[in-house]
Amino acid sequence: MRNELPAIAILSVLLLGACASNSQSPPGSGTPAQQQALARYTTYAGPPIRSFTWLGRFWSWEPLSKDQLVVWTTNNEAYLLKVWPPCDLRFTGLGIGISSTASTIYAGLDSVVVRSGGGPQKCPIDSIRKIDVQHMRAVEHQPPPAEMPAAPENPTPGNPTTPSDPAATPKPNPQR
Repeated sequence: MRNELPAIAILSVLLLGACASNSQSPPGSGTPAQQQALARYTTYAGPPIRSFTWLGRFWSWEPLSKDQLVVWTTNNEAYLLKVWPPCDLRFTGLGIGISSTASTIYAGLDSVVVRSGGGPQKCPIDSIRKIDVQHMRAVEHQPPPAEMPAAPENPTPGNPTTPSDPAATPKPNPQR
C-alpha cells in the first residue's frame, strides 16, 4: 500500500496535466459561442467612455469572457464592459447586478456584482465601450452583394456584352 500511494499521486498529476494541455482555448476566453459573440461586439464597440446613464434596469446581459460582458440597457443600446481580476464572468448563471452612482455607471468606480453559490462578488468595472447597435444591425442584415456577371472570354468590338465597350453602357435619356 505504501508504494501505491506515490504512484497514484503521480498518475493523478500526469492526468490533470494532460487534461489541461488538451484545452484548445486560452485561459479566460470562454466557450466558442462566447468567443464568437465577443468578436462580434468588439467589432462594433467604440472607444472607451467614462460612464453611461442607467435607470436601474437592463434589457439583457451576456457573459463573453472571463472579464467581459455585454449589457443591454434597452433593445437598441448596449455596452461592452470589462472588469478587473479575479472575477470570472463566463459562468454567471445565477445573475448579475450593477452598482451605479446617481443613475450613472462609471468605469473605475462602479462594479458588476456577480451572484454565485458562494455569495455576491463585486467586480470593479475597468472599461466601458458603447456598441454601435444601429450599425451592427445594418451590416448584419444587409443582403450579400450581388454576384457580377462573368465577362465574355473573347470580347469583340461592338458586342454589347463587352464591359469596356462605351456603347454597352446605358445612357440617361433627357427626353423622358
